[in-house]
Amino acid sequence: MPMIRLTTPARALTEQGRTTVQRDLAAVLLRWEGAPDTAFFRAQAWSYLIELPENAQTTAQDEEPRFLVEVTVPQGALSERRTAGLVQDVTRTVLSAANLTTDDSLRVWVLVNEQPDGTWGAGGAVVRYADLVALAKQDKEQAGA
Repeated sequence: MPMIRLTTPARALTEQGRTTVQRDLAAVLLRWEGAPDTAFFRAQAWSYLIELPENAQTTAQDEEPRFLVEVTVPQGALSERRTAGLVQDVTRTVLSAANLTTDDSLRVWVLVNEQPDGTWGAGGAVVRYADLVALAKQDKEQAGA
């Protein structure tokens, strides 16, 4: 049940990138989280695009667009290896959506926030990581059958 939020200056993404970046980022997140590619898990991967007004983001040096990606996952969902892969693929996805190159990769920051077990709720109930793992295993088994 991950969430991903991209904050970007207005008009920093290409027209095509703006159209596809949210689903692309959600797919990257699900893949690195190890969730099965099922309708249920895709529907639970929420993706937000927040576009800042013109001149709302800058640095002490220049006004080139910077991109902030905030990822929230249940605690334990990502190993160090998975986190590193997620950061790398999220960065590539954002650069592509903005028609930038890897030379611009320092303009993309990715913050991974782990939500402690027992502090995530959905559907009026607390959602525990162990329950998500069991559900994912069940979905994978059904998909393989």
